[in-house]
Amino acid sequence: MKLTEQQKNRVEDLLSRMTLEEKIGQMNLESPSIVGGFDVPFEELIEMMTDGRISQEEFQKIMSTATRDFHEEDIRAGLVGAMMGDDPVKANELQKIAVEESRLGIPLIMGFDVIHGLRTVYPIAIAEAGAFDEDLFERTARIAARESRAHGIGWNFAPMIDVARDCRWGRVSEGPGEDAYLASRFARAKIRGLQNDRTSPENYVAACLKHYVAYSACESGRDYNTTSMSISQLHNVYLPPFKAAVEEGAASAMASFNDLNGVPCTVNPYTLRELLKGAYGMDGFVVSDANGIKECVTHGIAEDDRDAGIQSANAGLDMDMGTHIYKDYLKEAVESGAVSMEVLDDAVRRILSVKMWLGLFENPYVSEEAIARYAGKIPAEHAETALEAAKKSIVLLKNEGNVLPLSKKQKISLVGNLAASEEEIIGAWAMSWRNEDCVSILEGLKNSGAEVSYYPCGGPEGEINADEIARACGEGDVVVAVVGELVSMSGEASSKANVELPGKQREMLSLLLEKTRAAGKKLVTVLMNGRPLALGWEEEHLPVLVEAWHLGVQMGNAVAAVLTGEENPSGKLASSFPSVNGQCPIYYSHPNTGRPGSKSKFTSRYLDAPFDALFPFGYGLSYTTFAYSELKAEEDKDCLRVAVRVKNTGDRKGTEVVQLYMQDVTASLVRPVKELKGFSRVELEAGEERTVNLELKKQDMGFYNNQGEYVLEDGLFRIYAGGNSRDCLCAEIRVNF
Repeated sequence: MKLTEQQKNRVEDLLSRMTLEEKIGQMNLESPSIVGGFDVPFEELIEMMTDGRISQEEFQKIMSTATRDFHEEDIRAGLVGAMMGDDPVKANELQKIAVEESRLGIPLIMGFDVIHGLRTVYPIAIAEAGAFDEDLFERTARIAARESRAHGIGWNFAPMIDVARDCRWGRVSEGPGEDAYLASRFARAKIRGLQNDRTSPENYVAACLKHYVAYSACESGRDYNTTSMSISQLHNVYLPPFKAAVEEGAASAMASFNDLNGVPCTVNPYTLRELLKGAYGMDGFVVSDANGIKECVTHGIAEDDRDAGIQSANAGLDMDMGTHIYKDYLKEAVESGAVSMEVLDDAVRRILSVKMWLGLFENPYVSEEAIARYAGKIPAEHAETALEAAKKSIVLLKNEGNVLPLSKKQKISLVGNLAASEEEIIGAWAMSWRNEDCVSILEGLKNSGAEVSYYPCGGPEGEINADEIARACGEGDVVVAVVGELVSMSGEASSKANVELPGKQREMLSLLLEKTRAAGKKLVTVLMNGRPLALGWEEEHLPVLVEAWHLGVQMGNAVAAVLTGEENPSGKLASSFPSVNGQCPIYYSHPNTGRPGSKSKFTSRYLDAPFDALFPFGYGLSYTTFAYSELKAEEDKDCLRVAVRVKNTGDRKGTEVVQLYMQDVTASLVRPVKELKGFSRVELEAGEERTVNLELKKQDMGFYNNQGEYVLEDGLFRIYAGGNSRDCLCAEIRVNF
């Protein structure tokens, strides 16, 4: 995010003319207050919808009937810098007050959670990351930016780039998985998509990195819980995506709820001032998460709201989301010297700079043409990109006997409540979609021309219907069972101790397996879920497993394309899947131990479960097969040049994600057994063989020590290449830096 000299001068001129109250006003993010019969903050109402306490229909009814206070008088007085909301008409009304009726005419910045699309909802991040396709990541973000600006939103609370290694944590659904390198590539692409199309103010937004930082490492996988880790782990695993995004120009960041080594991130000067703004050089601003400043009192690090506000401002927290603590206490804090005017001016300068960069001073309003563009169905090209993203995100986990792809001549019995649901394909933290845009799996199969009959039978909640199961198995040539989680079972405030299939779905699958075997028919299981599930029983007993996640508005068409063979699956897992609950957290890039896990008793293992993942990071099958050979690693001046032969050994065209891993064998700190360092999507015709060349920069072969210093150490390195993190070829090379 760079300003011209003229823009910088305009910011300084404004700053010089602002009163203390107006400066504090810029640091205040408001939400429409619900007044009357439903008196809760807007953020809480959204949370109630996303965690399932109220349905989207109930949410829309409340929003359409409740009286809302949009803080017009405070906006007119220059006491509001930002607003939450996604209504373009209301956005224009509020901007008109800010621009034309406030003393200095400073526009508002309108923010909203656009995590994986606004109207055009594409796959949840943990699914989309499995496409290993940076161009796709960028294009879906660009669509989100355009739709956001057409709704008056200039500021997306996205991307969510927490590295998450514990699938008990509900918000694992919102981020790009367990690997710091993939998350960093994902983060850079999302920033480019959200911010880099500067051809028109209608085409870009200010990104907001979340959640900064280490929120995903919450103890025992419980949301909002404490986080403790070494400095080296913080820098090597959890900070890299944020550093990468800032280097790409991210305009803002959101401080996370959690404490980090005893200091809540909301009031943490080390993470906010020293690292984010200092070492990384972020020139935009930092906002709290909802109620984050006030929660520092509950944490026990602040005596009261005033103390929490002072600590937050001094730590580098520039904007308060929703608590009014800055509004109520900063004036006195500045006048008493508890917060310096330099701290206040730095915060306001950053906020004004983002508004200037967004073009809000010249273009504060949403045009009627832009509003009309999304009044009906979403544009065809947006739906096409969402479909592409959904197809590339599907992961084939098991295909025993090559049951898939199905023939459209087969009569399909589609089983499970989730199969016909439009609401349950969307995924957590999607709030502005419409049913008319959504394609269920049932509808998608019908659209494909398949002969399909639907049998609800059961789902994540409630009882199963044995009579319907018997009918489904008797009437179809093949049974496709759709099982998984409701949207409300993952996302914020949706941590789970049990990450097996919820409800009686395993019982339903067991009965389906018994009936299909007795009838000599095949069973295909499609999973739709927001987190990696513990699938030990399913992998052992079920012949076919398709991980379809929550794929957004085009989910049904994408699943149908994969099941019928129109699309050859190419998705890979961005997170490892455990066999049983007790393996969590589980991830591929773990440090080695003095006694690595094996069948021997006195090693790092369980007595009653495997010690490694059921399905590892990077795993995913295809309707064809790929063979790797001739791995070579050669040292060049600034990099290692890695080459590997990859052959399509099957009878149809397919795409393989070739993955490059590295191990630093001996170092001053114990290093991971493998670390992803590169990847390439390669399309090969049946029988085609190709040399895939990958480059590993020497600068990327180091690590951070426990002083937070990046070091490169000479020594032996193992280079791996393969189709997932477990099944790889290996070459050794000594490298001198």
